[in-house]
Amino acid sequence: MAVRAIRGATQVDADDRGLVLEATRELVNAVVERNELHHDDIISILFTATPDLVSEFPALAARELGMGDVPLMCATEMAVPHALPRVLRLMAHVETDRPRAGIQHVYLRGAVALRRDIAQ
Repeated sequence: MAVRAIRGATQVDADDRGLVLEATRELVNAVVERNELHHDDIISILFTATPDLVSEFPALAARELGMGDVPLMCATEMAVPHALPRVLRLMAHVETDRPRAGIQHVYLRGAVALRRDIAQ
């Protein structure tokens, strides 16, 4: 079993607590489903948000999904002037038998523009 990192991102329509939590839940669920993960496969998740998203911690959404025993951390992305606004990102560290090429990185909503090469 290998340790792999899975990337993901989504864009939120506005800095609204409910929208941040909804988008984060959607992103986490998509990462879990597309990579056929089980709860015990998840080692940790690092969430980041662009500086314009401050209404809620994205990790709360993961805890609401039952990941209270998974180490979760939130951080702010760099404030790059030309960056896509209102973006939530995650990097999940997981145990999996999938080869690196078999990992499904997940980019949703407007964040598809960040990685058109790997977004599905």
